[in-house]
Amino acid sequence: MKKILASIVIPVKELNDFLRKETIPAILKQSFQNFEIIIITDKPSKERFPKTKIIPSWPKTGPADKRDLGVKKAKGEIIAFLDDDSYPDKNWLKNAVSLFKTSDSKSLNFYISKSLNFSSIATVCGPTLTPPHNNLRQKASGYVWSTWLGSGGAGTYRCAIASKQEVDDYPSVNLLVRKKDFLAVGGFDSHFWPGEDTKLCHDLVYKLGKKIIYDPKVLVYHHRRAVFKPHLQQISRYAIHRGHFARILPKTSLRLGYLIPSLFVLWLFGGPVLIFLFRPLLGLYLFSLGIYLLLLLLTGFQVYLKEKNWRLALLVIPSIFITHVVYGVLFIKGFFSKQLNR
Repeated sequence: MKKILASIVIPVKELNDFLRKETIPAILKQSFQNFEIIIITDKPSKERFPKTKIIPSWPKTGPADKRDLGVKKAKGEIIAFLDDDSYPDKNWLKNAVSLFKTSDSKSLNFYISKSLNFSSIATVCGPTLTPPHNNLRQKASGYVWSTWLGSGGAGTYRCAIASKQEVDDYPSVNLLVRKKDFLAVGGFDSHFWPGEDTKLCHDLVYKLGKKIIYDPKVLVYHHRRAVFKPHLQQISRYAIHRGHFARILPKTSLRLGYLIPSLFVLWLFGGPVLIFLFRPLLGLYLFSLGIYLLLLLLTGFQVYLKEKNWRLALLVIPSIFITHVVYGVLFIKGFFSKQLNR
């Protein structure tokens, strides 16, 4: 019997239509077929799919613990993590596996930089694009994630096509890891959900000394949370954890890009107080807000040029602004939190 090379692990509460109609069919159509699918659920299911194991977790656990359980059950040398509301490009697994194989053969021709030791590659990742059939409010959320002004600090390469590069932090929606390296750092730490992937990547890079390679050909589509409420609920969780990580894991999270929304919020709401105390700051305050407004308008115009949809372009503008305010405030809260609720 042929040895399984890749195990695709997907944590879910229960089987849903995303899995049935998009995720599993897209996986089964992969150009690389040496894989198994492992779905970890809250309860048993009688549904069956090709190449798929459905394993209930007990007691009910969160996504991080489910992924850890999936890895324990996996037979593959490479663990590929997906979310239940994502689906891969047909060459996703083939392109990812080729990077691992390239690193095994120590061939550096595929990468722009020849300074890396590719035998140390533990993880491969790639962009998570907004599906073209998402609705208007979901696409607005997608542009918050994928535009420079919207999420420059987090790296627009996460949600848009970018050049091949080495990174040290990536979400688990499109993350492939050598099983031996995953186990060497103890897997996911569920205490940090939804930041357990940041902790994993941090440990792989800065404790184990391994590399994470981003390749735009390792492509996945990921449904967005619609603006405003679902989007902001997701942003709120990320902001609190990123703020906390900025204090306890500064190598990957104490970076200017993550700090800028908080600095913006402090200036936005604290500026009038400073102006009251020191009147000459009024000009600087108005000028800086004018520049920010101009950048918002330019981003909206860029969206229009790409989508030819004024409603979407106009919706992106307040979506970015409100995201910055919410993220900025909660990042500060997370930074000063002694611990995070699980």
